[in-house]
Amino acid sequence: MTQLVRKTEDEAGALVRLGFEELRGFTESIGTMERDIAGRAFGSVPLGTPIKFVHDRIANGVVGALGGAASVAGRGAQTLVERRPRPERPLSATLPGGMGLAFLNGLVGDRLEHEDSPLQQPMAVRVGGLPVPPRRRALAEAFPQATPRLVVFVHGLMGEEHGWLLGRRQGREDYGSRLARDLGCTPVYIRYNTGRHISENGRSLADLLEALVDAWPVEVDEVALVGHSMGGLVSRSAAHFAKLDGQAWVEHVRKVISLGSPHMGAPLEQAVHYASYAFGKLPETRMMSTFLRRRSSGIRDLRQGSLVDEDWRDRDPEALRAAACQEVPLLEGATHCFVSATVTRSPRHPLGRVVGDTLVLVPSATGRSRTRVLGFEDEYGLHVGATNHIALLNHPAVYEKLQAWLA
Repeated sequence: MTQLVRKTEDEAGALVRLGFEELRGFTESIGTMERDIAGRAFGSVPLGTPIKFVHDRIANGVVGALGGAASVAGRGAQTLVERRPRPERPLSATLPGGMGLAFLNGLVGDRLEHEDSPLQQPMAVRVGGLPVPPRRRALAEAFPQATPRLVVFVHGLMGEEHGWLLGRRQGREDYGSRLARDLGCTPVYIRYNTGRHISENGRSLADLLEALVDAWPVEVDEVALVGHSMGGLVSRSAAHFAKLDGQAWVEHVRKVISLGSPHMGAPLEQAVHYASYAFGKLPETRMMSTFLRRRSSGIRDLRQGSLVDEDWRDRDPEALRAAACQEVPLLEGATHCFVSATVTRSPRHPLGRVVGDTLVLVPSATGRSRTRVLGFEDEYGLHVGATNHIALLNHPAVYEKLQAWLA
């Protein structure tokens, strides 16, 4: 417990410090935008250069003072937080703390990992909000009723394992509990830093599952991967790397199921990519471009559904027209199932075509676009109408299909 409490203090202090660092960055962005706009104005008036010099000196002083004040306040607040009585549970192990850190990791998780911040959420199995190391004794204690059939749940962008369990708060059983009761499966919930590249998380998941299956309390017969949104891409990436590296766990995979996963890319990220380029053309909107370009590597990978390192390594992330992503074949020997959704009852409704499930369009969720076809079979697909992206985490029609596919 001592180690977990120490991590709690680090998380809380780091969160406060990050908040004030972002405040300082915001003041600097305001100052940059103001100087850009002023530079355009002074360039068109007589004696504009000397006036601009004086203006810039004053503006830099004001921005510097505000930024310095934010830094001092941040260090003071961090000290106060770390001097508070030690809490019983880590911030990341609580429902609000876990959800807050998941949102933060989705936005800037790659930066948090680069800075070795306590706020990053490494790839891990979680039980009761706490990480479980992939060692036999720890797994036996965390899973006292372990069975040979594992169903691994992988959440999506800005999510964490509690998302699969939110149905309990509404008086409904979650997917994992029902599968354990109806089919004798053992649900395993994964948490990871969704701001990292999808391929990086794919490798981490592959390594984690290799250790997990090797140390599982009973011999594993079957593994099913169930991924929501980005989680479906991470699952496919993990299976791909495991196959390349000859890892043993992947030979046990019988089902790979994606719920609302953007296999062909996500339109929202595509729109943000073009918007960040356009906003950068004018000083009045350059601040917005700077903000959008700070989005994480994981978000950027959703633009085309990238699963491997070659899609991003040694490439300019701001290139307006990025090269097509490398196609990753479906895992041989496993049945690949998919679920798509629309906010309209019919996927052919004009609104449903444009909006999809609010985040993912039907062609992307089904792996079929005008230029790419992934190879899903219709008999292993399900479309759910009149629902949204988040509802796929706990939906009666989806559970019926999950049960049928895994039976």
